Amino acid sequence: MAVYTQVSDEELSAFLRDYDLGKVMSLKGIAGGVENTNYALHTSTGQYILTLYEKRVAEEDLPFFVGLMDHLAMAGFPCPNPIRDKTGNALGKLCGRPAAMVSFLEGMEVIHPTPEQCRMAGETMAALHESAMGFDLTRPNALAPSGWPELISTAIDRADEVEPGLAQLIASEMEHVERNWPNDIPSGVIHADMFKDNVFFLDGKLSGVIDFYFACNDFLSYDLAIAVNAWCFNDDLSFSEKNCAALVAGYTSRRALNAVERAAFPTLCRGAALRFLLTRLNDWLNVPAGALVVPHDPKQFSARLQILSKMTTANAFGLV
Repeated sequence: MAVYTQVSDEELSAFLRDYDLGKVMSLKGIAGGVENTNYALHTSTGQYILTLYEKRVAEEDLPFFVGLMDHLAMAGFPCPNPIRDKTGNALGKLCGRPAAMVSFLEGMEVIHPTPEQCRMAGETMAALHESAMGFDLTRPNALAPSGWPELISTAIDRADEVEPGLAQLIASEMEHVERNWPNDIPSGVIHADMFKDNVFFLDGKLSGVIDFYFACNDFLSYDLAIAVNAWCFNDDLSFSEKNCAALVAGYTSRRALNAVERAAFPTLCRGAALRFLLTRLNDWLNVPAGALVVPHDPKQFSARLQILSKMTTANAFGLV
């Protein structure tokens, strides 16, 4: 989340005229994240998240995101509910950008997750995959390996400005992915961005998952590989075997990985690290002037990638 577009009182009032949300009490920009403009909206009827879609989000993908949240919420999965206007529409325009609102979820992210919290995150991811079955819209993963060469081409010439040797690391890892990426493992709807800041806990329980704007159809175990990158590294970027074992155990308690998935898992984890390294490198090198946003340091993912490249067996991730 971030704030690229400033919304005036007049523009907000005009937008909310189509909703039954009562009187506006406050509107505060949310500076975390890097993709869309987000505000915390408080009205006399409750709290909401207002999103203006920017950057990588294509307007034609928005019905998929909104429909998926509707589908998951109806299945009992803990996620935000899209807020509809008086005519039943969940999508509108604000400041010339596509915009939508969702319900506010109670809870807080964890900065230093425990193995038990990792287990809950893994189990919840498997529940998401189960709950999304039967969702009738599809969206290809725009940030699948086929899209990485374009990201590389826009940043590779300046990569070593960020970290010496980074260009060579990216090139060698892309070569590994092209040789070893699987093509015959179970697929479905995945979250594709289930980082710690997108998962909330309340009273010792996992209370909800937010930010579905990278959701797409892809390999289910690739979603778990992304979560390994997000949940299983310490502040000093050392790998947490306990957190990884708990995350994997939570996931596989609901959906076991088959033999091909297990064999491919080390490559999926390396690929996930490369994907986030590339997008964060591009964001780091191209921060829009005047945007209220703190880009993520891509070096965090070059460090992850170098560690994961040495973990070549499923056993290293707690998969047996």
